[in-house]
Amino acid sequence: MSGLVANILFYILPFLLVVGVVVTVHEFGHFLAAKWLGTKIDQFSIGFGKALAHWTDRDGVEWRIGWAPIGGFVRFAGDENAASVPDQNDLDAMRREVLAREGPVALRRYYHFKPLWQRAVISAAGPFANFLLAITIFAGLLMTVGEPVGPARIGSVTPGGPAARAGFLAGDVIVEADGRPVKYFGDVKQLIILRTGVPIPFVIDRQGRRLQVTATPERGPVEDGVGRVHQLGRLQLAFTDARPRIQRYGPVAALAGGVVETRDVVTTTVFYIGRMLGGRETADQISGPLGMAQISGDLAKQTSISSKHPGIVALNGLLTILTLVANISVGIGFLNLLPIPVLDGGHLLFYAYEAVARRPLAAKVQAAGYRVGLALVLGLMLFATWNDLQRLHVFNFIGGLFS
Repeated sequence: MSGLVANILFYILPFLLVVGVVVTVHEFGHFLAAKWLGTKIDQFSIGFGKALAHWTDRDGVEWRIGWAPIGGFVRFAGDENAASVPDQNDLDAMRREVLAREGPVALRRYYHFKPLWQRAVISAAGPFANFLLAITIFAGLLMTVGEPVGPARIGSVTPGGPAARAGFLAGDVIVEADGRPVKYFGDVKQLIILRTGVPIPFVIDRQGRRLQVTATPERGPVEDGVGRVHQLGRLQLAFTDARPRIQRYGPVAALAGGVVETRDVVTTTVFYIGRMLGGRETADQISGPLGMAQISGDLAKQTSISSKHPGIVALNGLLTILTLVANISVGIGFLNLLPIPVLDGGHLLFYAYEAVARRPLAAKVQAAGYRVGLALVLGLMLFATWNDLQRLHVFNFIGGLFS
């Protein structure tokens, strides 16, 4: 029983907290934009399934909390489903019904009869809210906790490895990597892990002299921060364990840093997807709900054993969860902007066609697009779940039962 309680505390609760915050902010972005533009809203739901609690505000919006807290939605008046996908063949009938029941003025409150630019703003508001959340968290951490700053000094170089072949020596200090200043050795590690086979230019300081070297990471076992090993890019060098200097920033600099951090997460994601589609990177880094639960749980466990003082454990746990929320929020925002029907980016794609062609896309084409988009999203979820099960060694466990 104690083991079950511990797993709930370390894995399920952090996962639900992270997903709940990210999804709520995403849907609240849609909600606020719709309210600002005078859109009639029927429901705002956190989670799916039967409502554990629900209430109706004075504007007629039903607020509900579903029993499965791994998603959410905003349902606009006239929506056929939670994805804001109307039955296109019934739009004319809906228009006639609204006109007869509420008059022409009320028609402007319905999402599907809004001007094109307003529908686009409402669709884009969800991903924008995710990016804004990430920027806010990163900026807040830079103001309060700060970031590690210190020379990325090389302590040792593995003979015959990529770093040795490039000419790195123990004692070198990496000052630039791929054209960007290096504040801390963690910057270098994050750069090389997804660049297997990609030459990276470095600027190093060797006893006061600035030298340029180019190193190409090779794939090999790399341990992450929670004890798991992945096959990623590495240069086979080690940095010294010199204690970094923690630098905190004022509000303006922290906000700028939050924007840069969010941009870096997006560019890294785009870079990884591009390499994966080109066959130069494996897809084993894609995670689904199980993977996120494992990551959040492992991080929670790690922070709990890093100190015995309850206050420090709680603070470290909060900072860890906030960082995870920020990174996942960027990922959710980026994913929803992909031009796949059913996602926000799919809506924007259809609206772009409507703006150019001066008419909506044919109803049959939209319906087919939504079916294809739904299949793609479900396929991605299944693939991510497969990856999660592989990482958790579930298939090995099942195979062992029959061996």
